[in-house]
Amino acid sequence: MYNNYDMFDKKSLKIVFMGTPSIAAKVFLDMINDGYNFVGLIAQEDKPVGRKKILMDVPTKVVAKEHNIPVYQPHKIRLDYEFVKELQPDLIITLAYGQIVPQGLLDIPTFGCLNLHGSILPKYRGAAPIQRAIEQGETRTGVTLMEMVDKMDAGRMYDFEYVDILEEDNYTSLRDKIADAASKLVLRSLPEYINGNLKGIPQNEDEVTFADKISKEDEKLSLVDIKTFINKVRSLANEPGGYLLLEDKKFKVLECKRFDNETLKELGSLSFINKKLLLQLQDGQVELTKVQLEGKNVMSGKDFANGHKDVNTYILK
Repeated sequence: MYNNYDMFDKKSLKIVFMGTPSIAAKVFLDMINDGYNFVGLIAQEDKPVGRKKILMDVPTKVVAKEHNIPVYQPHKIRLDYEFVKELQPDLIITLAYGQIVPQGLLDIPTFGCLNLHGSILPKYRGAAPIQRAIEQGETRTGVTLMEMVDKMDAGRMYDFEYVDILEEDNYTSLRDKIADAASKLVLRSLPEYINGNLKGIPQNEDEVTFADKISKEDEKLSLVDIKTFINKVRSLANEPGGYLLLEDKKFKVLECKRFDNETLKELGSLSFINKKLLLQLQDGQVELTKVQLEGKNVMSGKDFANGHKDVNTYILK
């Protein structure tokens, strides 16, 4: 398999990158800057952004256009991948592409297809490994360089880069850490893979867990215990943001922390005490330090309370 490249040459290696969001764009750009030769980008279709629904290039497409790399955005890759054969890629690298890649496409590159997955497999296979790791209270995660097969995140594992999850980390900060780790991992390991020094190890199917995609229903917070609530808030911040309902409006909780107060009130009630906005949960209270009422800007809990003089009568559900 590796005889074509007795000495690794990143400039002669023809690579197709598959990825869509900002985390993928960061790794894509880092590989370009390191001298890798990309013959194409495959990304999801552009989508309307913001309140005005302006059609914007996806992040990886922005990078590709800046470096004159051809961009392909098939609606369904499983039905439309013949164009890849014309590119004659030696390798495909994937990170957060967003569609299941068919076997016919996996069979095209000389050196196969590699995926950078945002967890230490076999834990958290699936679409939302970063969010689910935070939600479950993990203190360590990372990135796995793995073989792509026709089963979700189930291929052989070639190398890992570990990342600590700190208490102050949320989805946004951990996503950035994972992007840095993915770049470090692929730049370190790809020459070894091409030269045949990474044979890969199979995943232990008995240890597999799954990280399902974040649904609209997942964004609705529950008035549970403090630890579970805080982890859920962290896993959804800063985007899309977990919310409770204040009457008929979404009240996003983007940042909160444990608050010690023996006085228990009605579940879901808000209190403004000593310039702190507090929310009553099952086993105590949390201080809401960053919030956003539907239709309004993000603000501190203190500023929200100062603008709502009857805040002590509010009940979130």
